[in-house]
Amino acid sequence: MSIRNAIVTMVIALFAPGLAADALAQQRSEGPCAGDVKQFCGDVKPGQGAIAKCMKAHEAELSPACRESSKARAEKAERVREECRADVEKFCKGIAAGGGRILSCLKSREPELQPACAAEFKRAGNRRPRAQ
Repeated sequence: MSIRNAIVTMVIALFAPGLAADALAQQRSEGPCAGDVKQFCGDVKPGQGAIAKCMKAHEAELSPACRESSKARAEKAERVREECRADVEKFCKGIAAGGGRILSCLKSREPELQPACAAEFKRAGNRRPRAQ
């Protein structure tokens, strides 16, 4: 594997947990994991995937509904990673991973993304209304 491919793979690997953490943040107050988040990670300060890491540490103790939801999120992250791999390499190769920077990079280039990657953003946007 070339260094370039290794870097792209690493960036994508770091990009996907951001999606999972974002989805988990939404489920703190609603959804099948709300009770589990409160029970196991209620004292964890949110940010930089801390809640996602906590939930991963308690994976065996999670409710069946939360485990299923987590599995679905992981599958979604993998799908996004695959669908957006070329766009990350094309538009975001100089962007440092972490803190949602890759996600922001892709979002800023949404009109130029490949159709499959853009479709993932549209689906995610339609499911994540946020109250401020």
